[in-house]
This record gives sequence, C-alpha cells and structure tokens, in this order.
Amino acid sequence: MIHYLSKASRKAIAGTALLRLDFNTEDDWRMLAVIPTILFLLKNDCRIVIVSHRGRPEGGSLNDGVPAGFPAALHLKNDAAELSKLIKKPVIFIRHFRFAEIKKEVATSPKGSVFLLDNLRFLPGEEKNDPALARQLASLADYYVNDAFAVSHRANASVAAVTKFLESYAGLELEKEIAGLSRAVVTPNHPVVLILGGAKASDKLGVIKHFRSSGKADHFLLGGGSANSVLTLRGFDVKDSLRESDPKTLAVLTPLATDKKVVVPTDVVWGVGSDKKKILDIGPKAIRRFSEAIAAARTIIWSGPLGFIERKEYTKGSIAVARAIGRNRKAFSLTGGGETVMFLKKYKLDKQFSFISTGGGAMLDFLAGEKLPGIEALKRVKSKQTKPKQ
Repeated sequence: MIHYLSKASRKAIAGTALLRLDFNTEDDWRMLAVIPTILFLLKNDCRIVIVSHRGRPEGGSLNDGVPAGFPAALHLKNDAAELSKLIKKPVIFIRHFRFAEIKKEVATSPKGSVFLLDNLRFLPGEEKNDPALARQLASLADYYVNDAFAVSHRANASVAAVTKFLESYAGLELEKEIAGLSRAVVTPNHPVVLILGGAKASDKLGVIKHFRSSGKADHFLLGGGSANSVLTLRGFDVKDSLRESDPKTLAVLTPLATDKKVVVPTDVVWGVGSDKKKILDIGPKAIRRFSEAIAAARTIIWSGPLGFIERKEYTKGSIAVARAIGRNRKAFSLTGGGETVMFLKKYKLDKQFSFISTGGGAMLDFLAGEKLPGIEALKRVKSKQTKPKQ
C-alpha cells in the first residue's frame, strides 16, 4: 500500500523531508506542478532537502565532492533561483556532495529551510540504484517524499533504493498522477480513443499491446512514425518518411494493418523542397475522421504530435486534434510527454485537457500496465525499512 503525504499526520512528517523532484524540462512546468507539495511541507514547519537531476551528464568528475567538468546547463543553481521565486522563500543551493557537511548544515538550519542539492546524475551511483548512495541521501532526512513521477520508471538510487532506509510517501503531484492515469487505464469510460504520434512507433508499442490485448481501446488514431509504419504495411508508399524498420517492432505493428480499430490518415501532407518525399502532417480528411472519433469519445489519451511540429506549416493536424479534444466536454482527456506538452503550451492549448501528466516515458509505461520502480518502492512494508545510523 502506498503512503500518501496528503494523508500523513503532522507528527509523522515533523522534521526533515528528502524530496525527490524532476526539473528535467525546457521550462518550469514540472516545477510548478510540485509547488503544492513544497508548500504543504512548509506549512508543517518541515525542513526540505530537494534532490533532482537534469540530462545525462558525461565527461565530468568530482573534486572533493564538487562536480567539475560538467556542462553548465546541467547544474541546478538556476533551478534553485527559479524555485525561490515561485515559493517566495530562499532556496539554499548546495554545490557539493560532502554528505557529512550537508547533514550538519541541514540539521542546524531553522525549521522551514529549503535546500537543493546539485544534479544527482553527477554521481555514478544514482542511475545504478546504488544502495550506498541511497543510504547517504537518506542520512540527510527523517523521511522521504517522491514527487518526481517523470523519473519514477527509473530504478535510481534517489527513486527506488532510498525507500529501503526511510519512511516514504508519495507527494501530492504523484498522487494526482496515479489517480489520473489509473482513471484512463484501469476504469476508463467508453469509447476510449488513443491518439499516438511522434517520430517512433517503438516508444508506443507497450501502450498499443496493452490496450489491444485488454480490449480497452475502441479506436487507435495514428500519426507520425506510427502511422507511416502501418501505412507501409498496408501497401502505401511513404517514400522517405519516418517509419520503423526493426523486425521486432514491425512484428507488433503488423496486426494493426488489418485491425478495424486502427485509423491511419487517408490523406497526408508532404513536405516541400528537400522534404518533398516525407510525410510531415496529416491531411484535412484525416483531421475530420480523427475529430469525429474524438467527439464521440469518453476517454481520450494522446501521446506524441501528429506532424513535424518544429515547423509551423506542419502543425495543423496537431492543433486541430487538440481543439477537437477541447470541444468534447464529456470526455476525460489526458496527455503527457515533454514534446507534446511544450507544443500545447506554445499554442495555449494545454488547458483543453482534463489532466496533463508530468511524465513522458513514465506515463507510457504506466499506461502499458507496467510496474514503475519508483511507485513499487513506495509500497514497501514499513517494518522492513531501516533508518540509517545517525
């Protein structure tokens, strides 16, 4: 059973929280999503030690615990400054990983103090789910809170192993993620429409397999690489368009070519110039067909843009689909993934959805019925947890 922070007693969360967040995005939308959790902890006079990451750092090293040689953009100093503005309170940035010193600084700070450590992925043990690193992180706090859904599909030290050493809770945003995604995948209202785009069909295979085998989807509306791959299987010449060539991926996609629930564009938009042999968006007829299915839906799940949205002339399909979703006030609609969310925000279409997940890969894994390491770790029996020696 997951312990939710929202249901924890004031006594249980007194002291210092180790709060796992995810700042790995182009703007502050993931940071904004977790502000309620931070304010909840501050309201209860907790000290907060935030840990997070950016990117996949390479080439650097630690010099007496201080990260050196890593790209400046991957340090979290600017995130500390941005978070400080949002919560209207100083956020103390700790640029080293000398845990004994950090522990002392945190322990002697006033209640309500907020700290942010530098990028955890500067530490080799983070992505290896190293229990030694997890123990060091746990030594900084009295309990752990995971509010980083976007990285909860990773078995990382600050996501999974750390829960072996501290009483652990799901944060307010993670609680919303579990509820929102469960509504779509566990108890969806029908008709259920899945809209799958993006460059790679392979990214969506788990979702396709799960919803086909369970019979929970009434329509699959395909765009991008997924559509191109199925069109090829149906005998349509997509020329130089993005499509799958991996035999294993094609083996999963092949049944879609004859599945009546699968809708691919009957007309497409070809590029111009050097892109004239590439399909870069869905056409007007496809927009109408997709919109009809969306209008009748009661659950809508969208992952991945339907065209080459890096260029405005190929955004018509994705914009039209987003607007069609917004017009259906009877449906529960959700989307997620950095590319899709940033696109929706750019065109001010994000408010059209019932729920926007902060996850990309994590959302797809959840929708595919997979167990996420970060969520499974929160289900550990309390009596098995061992607090590090102080």
